[in-house]
Amino acid sequence: MNRTQLKRSRILKMALTGSDSMDQGEGKFESFLMKAIKITVVVALYWFISISMVFLNKYLLDSPALNLDAPLFVTFYQCFVTVILCWCISLFARFCPGYVEFPSVRFDRKISRGVLPLSIVFIGMITFNNLCLKYVGVAFYNVGRSLTTVFNVLMSYLVLKQTTSFSALLCCAMIVGGFWLGVDQEGAGGSLSWSGILFGVLASLCVSLNAIFTKKVIPVVDGSIWRLTYYNNINACVLFIPLIALLGEFQTLFYFDKLDSLHFWGMMTMGGVFGFAIGYVTGLQIKFTSPLTHNVSGTAKACVQTVLALSYYDSIKGVLWWTSNLMVLGGSFAYTWVKGMEMKKSQEEPQTKTLTSKNDSGV
Repeated sequence: MNRTQLKRSRILKMALTGSDSMDQGEGKFESFLMKAIKITVVVALYWFISISMVFLNKYLLDSPALNLDAPLFVTFYQCFVTVILCWCISLFARFCPGYVEFPSVRFDRKISRGVLPLSIVFIGMITFNNLCLKYVGVAFYNVGRSLTTVFNVLMSYLVLKQTTSFSALLCCAMIVGGFWLGVDQEGAGGSLSWSGILFGVLASLCVSLNAIFTKKVIPVVDGSIWRLTYYNNINACVLFIPLIALLGEFQTLFYFDKLDSLHFWGMMTMGGVFGFAIGYVTGLQIKFTSPLTHNVSGTAKACVQTVLALSYYDSIKGVLWWTSNLMVLGGSFAYTWVKGMEMKKSQEEPQTKTLTSKNDSGV
């Protein structure tokens, strides 16, 4: 009897005050607000690290104040910093397991050999990226490396035998058109570097190959992207040494007048930290949003980066130059959207077939 009265009184109280529904509504609002704040912070962090890394690398590779012509050594040092960071974080995770999750990164020669094919492509990717940035401006950097999507389609067909829809091919055609218009406009403005364009194309090819080889090699490290990062960068450090010697960069370093500068080594180390951090925040952005949203965020970030570069270097560009950028960014965004819709459709089709077969069988 008492329980019945208590229930009735509680229902009456809820009806009069609406306190329970308000509590639930407030809880949902707070949950949504916290999620929105987290996503905003993660996306802002991704933009900050990615844009900062590009400007920092441009300074290290092509600053008149620094005057260091050793792009392979800069890239080697960034790989070295990544290895040290992987080792330190792994050690911290071992002694403080409750604070951070990170796999063990003890060196294994067999695993290192298994990762080696990817490491060769990885060296090409990061080297050509930096060489492209050395010879072209930051504002043109995104256009210079814009053929990655096109090479993804081409390599998927040649290596994986995967075909691409007509809509996606139209997006690729728009990107190629924007690329060539951008090259033409850089030439018209007197700032075209064919070396930079070549390195940008090679970087785009290596980015595409890197994605394919990563899928093939990642089982060697038990699916751990951080262990793959560790072995990839160790292999890269070893392979870079003969390349640096072959291109005479050791001699360049010997005569470099800022080897004893704390500022120089601080900037170099910061570049390595940002190179390590971009992998982490990329994964974080995909985790808190989605692969599709990550690609959209990357496209928007490229727009902001271009505007910042033009403002920082006090450059003025014509309408056709801006058109080339918009074509590349628009084509990339459209391709991302088309592939996202195709993926959604392919996921919905099996469910539709299952429901249809159940209805036909009278279940």
